[in-house]
Amino acid sequence: MNDNAFFRSAAERAVPRDAPANAWRTLPLDGHFDLVYEDAAGAWSNRSLDARELKLGPGRTLLGGIDARRGGYRGFRVDRIRRLVDGATGERIETGILDRLLSRAEAQRRAGILRIKRQAQTRRRAGARPIEAFT
Repeated sequence: MNDNAFFRSAAERAVPRDAPANAWRTLPLDGHFDLVYEDAAGAWSNRSLDARELKLGPGRTLLGGIDARRGGYRGFRVDRIRRLVDGATGERIETGILDRLLSRAEAQRRAGILRIKRQAQTRRRAGARPIEAFT
């Protein structure tokens, strides 16, 4: 496999290379999604999910959150999600679902980092002494 991150898939980039083979990595993910999900028996169902996280593990990825239908936390295998509808935008996704979820989690992570940096800057500015105090 090429070590260049450009040639690695999104799922490969999400799991560090030095992680143990059985390690799971959890990425925070916030959003509301409507799913068409195929269970292990092949039965399809419609689900409504308030997403909380994306869990990347050996051989599978789970989309975890509060399932409105069952009223509790559930994990759905991403490879069994046949259609994903984003509740915020109404966008309907039928292919590349894992890549789309990974990019959304990464965008939310970056936005959170920027928000924290801005809050820190605001606190520093509020706590800084005026220039006149130095004379």
